[in-house]
Amino acid sequence: MTDRYELTMLQAALRSGKADRECVFEVFTRQLPAGRRYGVLAGVGRVLEAISQFSFGGSELAFLHSAGVVDDKTLKWLEEYRFSGSISGYREGEIYFANSPVMTVRGTFAEAVLLETVILSILNYDSAVAAAASRMHTAASGRFLAEMGARRANESAAVAAARAAFIAGFDATSNLEAGRSYGIPTMGTSAHSFTLLHDSEKEAFEAQIASMGPDTTLLVDTYDIRPAVKMAVELTSGKVSAVRIDSGDLASTAVEVRGQLDELGAKNTKIVVTSDLDEHTIAALAAAPVDRFGVGTSLVTGSSHPTAGFVYKLVAHSDGAGWTDVAKTSISKTNLGGEKIASRLIESGVATAELIGSDKGRMLQTELMSDGVAAPEQLGEQGVLAAKAHHLVVKAELPKTGLRLSKGDPAIPTVFS
Repeated sequence: MTDRYELTMLQAALRSGKADRECVFEVFTRQLPAGRRYGVLAGVGRVLEAISQFSFGGSELAFLHSAGVVDDKTLKWLEEYRFSGSISGYREGEIYFANSPVMTVRGTFAEAVLLETVILSILNYDSAVAAAASRMHTAASGRFLAEMGARRANESAAVAAARAAFIAGFDATSNLEAGRSYGIPTMGTSAHSFTLLHDSEKEAFEAQIASMGPDTTLLVDTYDIRPAVKMAVELTSGKVSAVRIDSGDLASTAVEVRGQLDELGAKNTKIVVTSDLDEHTIAALAAAPVDRFGVGTSLVTGSSHPTAGFVYKLVAHSDGAGWTDVAKTSISKTNLGGEKIASRLIESGVATAELIGSDKGRMLQTELMSDGVAAPEQLGEQGVLAAKAHHLVVKAELPKTGLRLSKGDPAIPTVFS
């Protein structure tokens, strides 16, 4: 979780005598992804957990020595490294916009510069997933959403994606590690392979019902949907919990299946749809009798979650006599120097502006880590549940136009003071 240039900067700063300068780094994005109206900050708890455990052990130091990455003085410094600074920022689950100072890291240059990659790799991925999940939550209009993308991501990203999606409004995940680590409800019953394993679809359904009872979801599109639905109802005396459709024209098929279920007396049986869903296909199913959506590929990878684009920039440092604000001035990559505060102007319960450098609105930053110790309420299952609740509150503050799925301007303007 460290890029080489962080270590070479550390070594050079130790030589120049500037490594111990107190510094302020900020995490922000210069712009939202094209057409997006807001971003969702996710991964804060994971960042704090990672920094709390961030150190260089014997095997890492041996590799750095054998590869000639840094000199012996730097290796000695790394051997004793623990971050002892402070971090503040937006709460996990918070909405953000271009130039929002979502995380502020204070510490010596040596301590803080090493955290760039670990902070950005977590926040960029988790926030990208959360933004997509939040849009899908809007499109679903209160209907059940399950995250099912583990097979489309690497094993660590799969857990992170499930966590981020839950924070942004999803109800459950297929990923058991996300359930174990963060208390996220898990779900899942069977795939087509289970049906194909048996000598008949009826035998497969009977085996699943015998194992799990009628409170299960039967996959009905391995062969012909209509007879499969009839069989599911008959085998459970109309008490099967749900049937899942994973192919075809989901809207028209759902209408047909709902009509068939009602005719057979299974009015309480729910319809679950999967198959490459994203926020736009979910929105297109708004009028269809679908009760639950299972989302995978488009949530954890692909164009549905363009990167958040967060950067980690030094904005101020002190030589002990006073603070100096610093900033890049290179074309298209400028930023404002100096540590910033941020608030959101709320009028009659509706957000109207993101205020950078002003405390006239709802304050957005909170203390996340002090003297290298993370705030416990930000961690684990407790942190995830708090972030989920917070996101629902702040999302409700956005103007209705800010929730549109179509491309457009940010939900609210950013105003600098």
